[in-house]
Amino acid sequence: MTRREMFELMGKSAIASGLAGIPCATAGAETHGVDAPQALSPSPLAGTEPLTAQGDLAAQMVDGIHRYLIQQTNASPESRTARWKPDFSSHAAYVASVEPNRQRFKQIMGLIDKRIPFSAPSLEVNLGGSSVVATGLGFKVMSVRWPVLEGVDAEGLLLQPTGIPVARVVALPDADWTPEMLVGIAAGVPAQAQFARRLAENGCLVMMPTLIDRNDEWSGNTQLGKLTNETHREYIHRMAYDMGRHTIGYEVQKVLAAVDWLAQCEPSRPVGVMGYGEGGLLALYSAAADTRIEAACVSGYFQPREGIWQEPIYRSIWSLLLEFGDAEIAGLIAPRTLVVEAARGVEISGPPPATNRRSASATPGQLSSPKLPDVWREIGRAQTVFEKLGAGGHLELVVSGDGQGDPGSDQAILAFLRGLGLHGGVKPPGPTPHDSHVGVDPSERQHRQFKQLREFTLRKVMESEPVRTKFWAQADASSIDTWKRSTDFYRRYFWEEILGKLPAASQPLAAQTRKIYEEVNWTGYEVLLPLWPDVFAYGILLQPKAMEAGERRPVVVCQHGLEGRPQDLIKPGAEGEHYYHRFAADLANHGFVVYCPQNPYIGGDKFRRLLRIANPLKLSLFSFILSQHERTLDWLCTLPFVDASRIGFYGLSYGGKTAARVPPLLDRYALSICSGDFNEWIWKISRDDAPFNYVLTHEYEMLEFNLGNTFNYSDMANLMAPRPFMVERGHDDSVSSDSWVAYEYAKVRRHYDKMGLGDRTRIEFFNGPHTIHGVGTFAFLHEFLNWGEPFRP
Repeated sequence: MTRREMFELMGKSAIASGLAGIPCATAGAETHGVDAPQALSPSPLAGTEPLTAQGDLAAQMVDGIHRYLIQQTNASPESRTARWKPDFSSHAAYVASVEPNRQRFKQIMGLIDKRIPFSAPSLEVNLGGSSVVATGLGFKVMSVRWPVLEGVDAEGLLLQPTGIPVARVVALPDADWTPEMLVGIAAGVPAQAQFARRLAENGCLVMMPTLIDRNDEWSGNTQLGKLTNETHREYIHRMAYDMGRHTIGYEVQKVLAAVDWLAQCEPSRPVGVMGYGEGGLLALYSAAADTRIEAACVSGYFQPREGIWQEPIYRSIWSLLLEFGDAEIAGLIAPRTLVVEAARGVEISGPPPATNRRSASATPGQLSSPKLPDVWREIGRAQTVFEKLGAGGHLELVVSGDGQGDPGSDQAILAFLRGLGLHGGVKPPGPTPHDSHVGVDPSERQHRQFKQLREFTLRKVMESEPVRTKFWAQADASSIDTWKRSTDFYRRYFWEEILGKLPAASQPLAAQTRKIYEEVNWTGYEVLLPLWPDVFAYGILLQPKAMEAGERRPVVVCQHGLEGRPQDLIKPGAEGEHYYHRFAADLANHGFVVYCPQNPYIGGDKFRRLLRIANPLKLSLFSFILSQHERTLDWLCTLPFVDASRIGFYGLSYGGKTAARVPPLLDRYALSICSGDFNEWIWKISRDDAPFNYVLTHEYEMLEFNLGNTFNYSDMANLMAPRPFMVERGHDDSVSSDSWVAYEYAKVRRHYDKMGLGDRTRIEFFNGPHTIHGVGTFAFLHEFLNWGEPFRP
């Protein structure tokens, strides 16, 4: 007999005797599609204040977190100064003093792979063909490739002047422009914006890599029949993010690989970068990362970055705004030359539309042209650094038209060439280069570039286990005491560096409650616990009846999944009853004190936007969930009927995700049960060869930067030791496969066994889908929370 069948039989007896309780709701309590039952007096729990808030408290929670994050985002420029220790006594002293900032910038950008050295780019020539793609006034155009990372090449064009080059430049088009467009041998870019051609006409050697574009042609897995409308840039970003990498970082590596060659060419010439749109971002970031670049020109990009959460997700960088806006990144270029061109930027209203063939899994995000007053404001912040270095003239703003003109104006090119030490005017543009029609197919080249980055990322995913093993080398499992001591660092790292840690709550611990259920065996209360202005924890407490005076009972914290509510775990007929089977109410019928928190993963893209705003602040959804649970535990431990040493956690789906992240870090949880979520998580989040991989779904909020190099689910679970940990897994649960789950759990079982704790961890497989099973898990709770007779269904 299943647990559900057993409790249905138990319920029949109560109903027949007329004793079955009736759930009750006060004004403002949500009924969520169930007929509102007879109302009770909304009396509070003893020792608490009355809860008077009305409406949907879950939605209000999400809105409050949003306001908190916007406030922190707007305040970030002023708070960044604490992370910089500049020494303006000399140029050399300044460069040395900001080197720690530069290294952090490179790390969060994902510049963690060693580039491949090479002697010269390779020409792309068909058998019997010519290496020259086109010829222009004073230069020739060749198709080239150069190695960057293992299995990753850059491909594009080389513009070779007829004489000795006066400078060497990496020119970067926008992501939707091909290199051919920037030379004029393919349509798509106005002649006056073809700045790569203009640089070559003025005697520069120019290299142009192809960038990953914003189309979605290859985003998805055709063998699985799962295609997405994610742009190619987003698709690579979502695979790479948990591996500590980015589309941005990969392309900066391509730029710097070109710089590796250009900087060693003879005769020596200054090296610069110039880019527009996405290429402008890469020019700015590359020059900040590498001091060999003597000048940078950034067109159609530079502006305040506090709105980054509204831009496409492939621009999102973990912790960026804590330390860097565009002005601070410009400060990493100082005292070298930076030319900012205020020009018409890239305008994108969102990802490609979904179709019958392609699912709507892309992340919302827009690009709009920088406004000239915003550009001036950010330039003003950067100017201070250049002036303190006596290099005020090395930061120059060029306005194309009224700030909405074409990129690559003569004034911008002239300022850029001056920054490279060249003098004189800019030559007038020559005729359009003659195309010899022997170049590579840009579409095939784009496909190769996309495939290389996808395959490189997949290799890093499959090689990540030994990387994590090395990261964990200082954890000592020789005894329980040494394990606890040696894993303090890993707990702090997981919380602070992976999930993001908020400051301590600023509001007093002042619970507000109201009665909403009156059942035969227990009474239910809504609970609101303030943390900060606008941010609170909310949930439902089920207090058993017939408790003896002074008796303290164990607590089970029962956590809902995606788009769930505490009521779903309690009410008959609730929307999620087929997942949860009212397991919270059943546990209360067993005599446990039960608490059902509301977690903020509710409201579709409204809650997912929280991740977008939070990540650049080095925060995540779980930053808030951890603080909410911390406050909940603070309050539960004050209740006179709670045994603070016997508080367990049991969560399904997203609640299972919580079970893997929260109890390991909050040691007042005596045990944790992860249901319907435990996984080989790094494979799930970063691969695209199984139907349940998140790269193929809309759940873009799952990303956790650099997780794959530091923590998998077994590592999180092992942080529970010596506390008990259990996994509940339905054979038909589509969140993963049995083999992936078993593979990852075997590492947990080994760890507990090796520490002599094998009886404190279990996995229960059952015939069923994504649901609470509640057989082995109920026995686990009874045993390790030391409550009542052993549970025997």
